[in-house]
Amino acid sequence: MSFNTPSDLRYAKSHEWVRVDGDEVVVGITDYAQDALGDVVYIELPGVGDSFAPGDVFGVVESVKASSDLYAPVGGEVVAVNTALEDDQSAINTAPYGEGWMLRLKPSGEEGELLDAAAYEQVVAEEQH
Repeated sequence: MSFNTPSDLRYAKSHEWVRVDGDEVVVGITDYAQDALGDVVYIELPGVGDSFAPGDVFGVVESVKASSDLYAPVGGEVVAVNTALEDDQSAINTAPYGEGWMLRLKPSGEEGELLDAAAYEQVVAEEQH
């Protein structure tokens, strides 16, 4: 099965993506992650002003199949949260790299281990076997 893995993003092994946008980064979960979860029915996100180190749990996403922690792929302070997801989580499934974004962070300079698209696709391929 093939998943959308945009080459302009960086990826964490825990299935979050990062897009640099000026002096901020946007964070969400990957197409593979949303597909593995199934229909997302609830999301818990942090508040603006919360800070995280790489690998810290920043929230929880629940689907009809499972509940999964969300991990910060980079360290930083939350400057915006996608509050639209509180009422309608469907964008996480339908547009994980667009309207399904979760956080905007002002990065602290600490990065977890981020992968390019090709390396992330290898992680996904290994998980599928």
